[in-house]
Amino acid sequence: HEELLGSGRILQKALETESLFSMIFWGPPGSGKTTLAKLLARHSRAAFHELSAVAAGVREVRAVLKAGRSNRELGRKTILFIDEIHRFNKAQQDALLHAVEDGTIILIGATTENPSFEVIGPLLSRCRVMRLPPYTNEQLVAMLERGLTEDILLSQRNIALADDVRRLLIESAGGDARKMFNALEIAASRYGKQRSFTLTKDNVREALQQRGLLYDRAGDYHYDTISAFIKSVRGSDPDAAVYWLAVMLEGGEKPEFIGRRLVILASEDIGNADPQALVVAASAFQAVHMVGLPES
Repeated sequence: HEELLGSGRILQKALETESLFSMIFWGPPGSGKTTLAKLLARHSRAAFHELSAVAAGVREVRAVLKAGRSNRELGRKTILFIDEIHRFNKAQQDALLHAVEDGTIILIGATTENPSFEVIGPLLSRCRVMRLPPYTNEQLVAMLERGLTEDILLSQRNIALADDVRRLLIESAGGDARKMFNALEIAASRYGKQRSFTLTKDNVREALQQRGLLYDRAGDYHYDTISAFIKSVRGSDPDAAVYWLAVMLEGGEKPEFIGRRLVILASEDIGNADPQALVVAASAFQAVHMVGLPES
């Protein structure tokens, strides 16, 4: 991310002047949030602790804060990286406030959700929000080339990719570097221990299907699918509606996005023909926003 770490950019200056600050990286999956946090830790020579908000609680946070206080007495800074920080509840976020304010830790949070809605105000005001956009196709091309020659596992094999195979990998990733490399690794695994081989489009398509990656949440298929879903509901075709709903959820679509579109449908297309439709749609959206999908 040259816009943040390039020469003269904000994070580069913070590293050069040893004035790293607490921040929240906001961006879609696979946009480099975790990688960027680890790069900052490595170049700042700070102690680095990583927690996942899905698994960690207040106890784990307090353990890191204790280590941070010890490090501060020794003149060393401590970075606490919290992945999916939006999953921390208010009490868990409150536990970070004092330590961030007095410099015990430098907090780096990563989130795919809008921090204005998911991070409590007092903590958000002590952090700078850094927006990380999806990678461009040009950036993914460069990353793919580098991965084939420098990655510990991929570089040990001679993997040949035709231009159309590269294009399929990159366009199907939708700006998500992790998706691209996951698909590449799955496709390459079909060749077992073979050291030299040529990947085909069929290999990649099979890998994409296995990971549900053909559904691109930022591309044309994304909008075509939600359009087909809405038209199916509007046309009173429950079987088609359920099918397109399953396609979106299986492909990793956020249920909140689907819920919002249903609220719009109920308001604009159904309206006064059935006033209860908007109540039902709004209730469904609120429920899925608060609870999420059931665990599988």
